[in-house]
Amino acid sequence: MPRQSISLTDPNAEWLKSQIDNKEFTSVTDVINDLIRQARRKEEERLDKIRDLLIEAEDSVKTRGYSSSKPGDIR
Repeated sequence: MPRQSISLTDPNAEWLKSQIDNKEFTSVTDVINDLIRQARRKEEERLDKIRDLLIEAEDSVKTRGYSSSKPGDIR
């Protein structure tokens, strides 16, 4: 596994330590990896939502056609 060296602010270092002290995680590595997994999952969900909205818009054009509204008319 690749190794990284990072610097943390005191409050972030204390929070990480509290996660281990509370037995939520067994190491700082576990906490960091979990945070990265959560961020990646959130990003994937955001992209999925955008994809779904784009597909819905494309389907709408197929069934209803293009709008005759001008950009200034849309609010």
